[in-house]
Amino acid sequence: MDFLSRIPFVEHLGFELQALSPGGSELVLEVRPELTNAWGVAHGGLLMTMLDIAMAHAARSPLREGGETQASVATVEMKTSFMRPAEGRLVARGRRIHRTASLAFCEGTIHAADGTPLCHGTGTFKYLRGLVVSGRRISRPGASD
Repeated sequence: MDFLSRIPFVEHLGFELQALSPGGSELVLEVRPELTNAWGVAHGGLLMTMLDIAMAHAARSPLREGGETQASVATVEMKTSFMRPAEGRLVARGRRIHRTASLAFCEGTIHAADGTPLCHGTGTFKYLRGLVVSGRRISRPGASD
């Protein structure tokens, strides 16, 4: 799936989108040495980013099977709880809990390869058609509006 390829930062980190279904997403990542902290385990910022991307994809996922993906989103707020050190192959699953016309409320969990939960997060995402940056309007990536 090439859904992530339009986000250069995410592509650089190496997340792979494994599944995108109505209300949900799944990402995987093999932790590499350059993504670790001084303890040799996944850096907390990496885990937060992985949760953010998994939840954002859940927010953008189709409303029904075979439906279109939703508009781009921007993270409004996010909370993360770290439970265990993370290393090796990580699996992040995001889930859209509720959606309004302008916001999506999501949760996500990262698990170790054996299914052990490592961290959990919740987030609120705003649906966007474009952004105003430095006084200029930038259209949603891939959009013709």
